[in-house]
Parts: sequence; structure tokens; C-alpha cells
Amino acid sequence: MLIQLLPLFLFTPFMGFVLSMAIPSKKEVLLSRFSFSVAGVQLLLTLAYSIVWLYIGHPTLDSDDFVLYASHDYIFFIDLCFDKITVIYLLVGSFLTFLVTMYSRYYLHREKGYKRFFNTVLFFYLGYNLTVLSGNLETLFVGWEILGISSFLLIAFYRDRFIPVKNAIKVFSIYRVGDAGVILAMWASHHFWHENITFIKLNNYELVQTQMSNHSMIGVFMSLMILVSAAVKSAQLPFSSWLPRAMEGPTPSSAIFYGSLSVHIGVFLLLRTFPFWEHQLLVRILIALIGFCTCLLANGIARVQSSVKSQIAYASIAQIGLIFIEMALGWKDVALIHFAGNAFLRTYQLLVSPSIVSYLIKEQFFNFVPRPLTIEDYVPKWVENTFFILCLQEWHLDSITYNIYWRPLKWVGRKLNFIQMGYIWWFFLPTYLVGLFSVYHKELIKPGLGEYLPFVFSLIGLLKVFKSFAEKSNVEKAWLLVIMNHLWVALAIAFNGNFDFTDIYMYMSGVMVAGALGYICIKILKYFENDLNLTHYQGYSYRYPVLALSFLLSCLGLSGFPITPTFIGEDLIFSHIQEDQIVLACFVTLSFIIDGLSIIRMYARLFLGPHVKSLTEMAYRSA
Repeated sequence: MLIQLLPLFLFTPFMGFVLSMAIPSKKEVLLSRFSFSVAGVQLLLTLAYSIVWLYIGHPTLDSDDFVLYASHDYIFFIDLCFDKITVIYLLVGSFLTFLVTMYSRYYLHREKGYKRFFNTVLFFYLGYNLTVLSGNLETLFVGWEILGISSFLLIAFYRDRFIPVKNAIKVFSIYRVGDAGVILAMWASHHFWHENITFIKLNNYELVQTQMSNHSMIGVFMSLMILVSAAVKSAQLPFSSWLPRAMEGPTPSSAIFYGSLSVHIGVFLLLRTFPFWEHQLLVRILIALIGFCTCLLANGIARVQSSVKSQIAYASIAQIGLIFIEMALGWKDVALIHFAGNAFLRTYQLLVSPSIVSYLIKEQFFNFVPRPLTIEDYVPKWVENTFFILCLQEWHLDSITYNIYWRPLKWVGRKLNFIQMGYIWWFFLPTYLVGLFSVYHKELIKPGLGEYLPFVFSLIGLLKVFKSFAEKSNVEKAWLLVIMNHLWVALAIAFNGNFDFTDIYMYMSGVMVAGALGYICIKILKYFENDLNLTHYQGYSYRYPVLALSFLLSCLGLSGFPITPTFIGEDLIFSHIQEDQIVLACFVTLSFIIDGLSIIRMYARLFLGPHVKSLTEMAYRSA
């Protein structure tokens, strides 16, 4: 009976999100009360369900009845799991969401994006519940992606300003690294287990050890990808710099996202996969090392921040570093308690931070107290000053991220200036047609040559999406290059063994529908606004809100947002990449990650930021 009620945890926030979209934006009281009621119902449901679950002996519940897609060798199903980890995360999440929605009713009063805020929070809550209830990596990735896009929308909540939009893109780009880790972990998992493994089966020690003894390298690879994803999502080194940038959104969203719930999803991923990597000493050492270094540096950075929200963000990062150490030591229960305590504390600190700042300003004028001695005063002065300057500069984490991540992408894109529309139609199109002909007539290909064609075609697609990411002048070209990348990926995978073309049709149906809708939106916008480019933010959502929403939906569909045909198709694509084709898996993963960046960059440049035809002067760059 309890297993059959598990979908209620998803149905309540989903219906809340859908119904909130229908409430007029001018009905502030109705909208806030409705969102508050949805969060309250979910809290009561969580409490009641947890009490009954404890009363019957707290068994581990698992439901995998909802199959999204099935073929002769592949099943994509939604698996829901309810155990001790789920209970803690659900209780903390439901209570804090209830608290934040109540707080936001008054905090955001008369804001232009009042409705948009509550819509996005309910959407986030759906993704959070789906993530913490997930019973396999595929289900977790669906919720993971929902958290990512709702995070982008909330950071860019003040979308008529430059800095929030810029930081939203920066955070989303770091999130895509975590997405790559989960995608590659899913691919490795398919070949490691030869099935869509659930987290329940990972508790079978004999099964895990048998597979690890036969496929140790791919098992270690999967654990490392899980660690990368967890480090990204929980803002651990070297990805820590994104969390303070995410504080550009409203204080309530900062509290629920980056102080409490979303930032601890990396810890949840480690908790869920703990039975798999607990006997891999190298992985445990890396987790502890990352946690220790993050704790040490983030604590120092937090102490010199001039912004209270940034100070809280880095303090939270430091505590999550300690949780990583606890996970490496195998203290799962301690990590759960630590998560709950840190989440409640950071939410409280962020919600009261506006008031506390005003109180402290008065205190420093009327009740000045000299700074007490600290541990730094007992070390040589040059050491103290050096550490202070490095922490003040945040250990150059932003510069390191830019030089390692952003700059190479832009550099490669600029080197591909030869990819013009003329080359596309006169060179790439005939090449694609020849490749398509070869798929249906594989007997004509020389022996041995067919093994290299998937790598060649996936590389061509990757080059196209690199060029799309760097394109500035021609919006239509950038959009078409993303669509072509999907076409080349589909062609590359079609050479792999006995490939079922119904999987390709599933994948391309989502690509072509979303691609066509997005192209139509671009043409309509270009009809009304002749000067259309990607050199700076143009803020056309102010003038064309319906067009902005339509283009956002097409962006989500083309980038493989759950649960679109493109999303299921991408998972199918990876299920057909062989175990020894790790280069091909990396090419395809990189192309999917960069096309997501290119797409969200197009949306931000066209529809977010200061309006390009504003009557007043405004900055288009940060200081």
C-alpha cells in the first residue's frame, strides 16, 4: 500500500506547478496562498507517510512500474526508492520549502516577477522530490536536470540586469560539467551491469564485488564520474566559485537552493552510490582530499567576504567539505545529521541576513568592540598577509575556471571560422548524405573502415557545436549548427552494431520538432527586430514575453530536457556506444554538453539582460 502512494510525492508539486501557471500574475494573494498551500500539503503528506513507514518497521520501498520507453534491449523506467536517506531529505526539503514560500509571500511583494518566482520554486520542488526519491541513475538525472534549469531561471530572476544573467550562465555552464559526469556514469553503468541497475541492487555486496573483479577499470571510471558530479553540484574544489555567484537571485531562492537543498544533492549522490564505491580505496581518498582542501580554503575565503550572502555561501561550502570527509570515512548517519543541521542553519542565516546587516551597521557605530585575537595572530605576519590576500582573491578560482573551461571552448570556436553556410551546404551536406547511404549499405564499406566512421562523424558534429558556441553575428546559423550536431551524432551511432532505427526516430523526433519551433521563433524575432546578433544581451523578453517562453521551451526540447523525446533518445544513444569506445562516448558527451551551453547562451543573449533599446544608459559589462 505504501509503495503505491510513492507517486503522490511527485504528483502534488507537479499539479501545484501546473495550476500555478494558470493563475494570473496580478493575483498575488491567490498565487502566494496557493504555493504556500501546496508546500503545506506536501509537508503534511511527508510527515504522515514517514510516521506510518516507521510504525511498520521502516522497510526499504522500491517501485519501478512506470516505463517511459522500452525496446528489445533497453528499458527506460522511473524507479522510486524510499528509505532512511529519502526520509531525511524529504523532511528537510518539505519543511524548508514550506518556510521559504511563506517568507516569500511578503518579501517579493509587488516584484515584477512575483508569479515567475513561485512557478519556478514549485518546479524546483518537483525536481528535488524526484531526485531524492530516485531509485536509479536515470530517474536521478531527470530530477538533476530540472534542478539545473530552475537554478538558472532563479539566478537570472532579475533578468533586466546584466550581472544576474551573466552569473546564471556561468553557474549553468559549471552544472553542465556535472551533467557530463552523470551521463558518462550512466553509460559506464549500462556496460558494467548490462542492465538499468537500481540503487537497491547496489546493496548486494557479492554482486558488486563480482562485477568489480571482472571490470575493475570501468568500475573505477564510473566512481570517478560520480565524484566529479557530486563535487560540481556541491560546489567542492575546483568548482567552488559558482556558489557565491548564484546568490544574485532573490534571498529566498538563495536560501532554499544554495544554502540548503540543491547544494547538498552532491552529498545525496554519494550516499546513494556508497555501496558501490565504499571498497574503492582510491575513490575514498579522493573524496576525503577534496573535502579537506575545500573546507580549508572555503573557510578562509568566508572570513574575508564583504557580502553577507557570499560569506554564508562559502561557510556552507566548508561544511559540505566536512560532510565529504565523513562520507569517505563511511559515517553515513553522521553525514545525514550534518546535512540537516547545515541546511537549517544556512536557510535561517540567509533569510535573516538583510535584517542582521542593518543591525550590525548600527552596532559598529554605537557599540564598537575591538577585534579579539584569533589563530592567525600567532603565525608570522607574512604568512597571515599572504593567506589573507589569497582568500580575498578567492584563490583565483574564477580565473582558473575561465582559463581551463571557457577559454579553450572559445578558442576552438574561433579557429573554426571556415565553417560558413556555403561550406555546410556544399561540403558537409554531401558528406552526410554519403554517410547516410553507407549506413544502409554497410557491405560496401571496406573491412576495418567502419570502426573509425563513428569517431569521424561524431568529431564533425562536435566541431559544429564548437562553432555554434563561438558564433556571434548570425543567430540562425548558431541554431542550425546545434541541430546539425544532433544529426551527425545520430549518424555516428548508426554504425554501431545492430542498431535499431526506431531509437534514432525517437531521438530525432524531439530534435526536429524543437529545432523547427526555435527556428520559427528566431525568424519572427528577426522580422520585428532587424539587428539581431549574439554580441551582447538584448532583453527582448520585456517586449515579446510569449516569444521568449516559446523559444525557452524549444531550447529545453533541443538540449534534451526531461522527459522529452530528445532526452530519452540521448540515453538510447549512449546505450549503443560500446564499452571499448570511450573516446566516442567522450565526443558525444562533450557535444551534448556544449550544445546545451550554446543553446542557453542564445536564449540569454536574445531575451535576457537590459533591453537593447532602453532610453537610459546602462552597463553591459561588469566592473
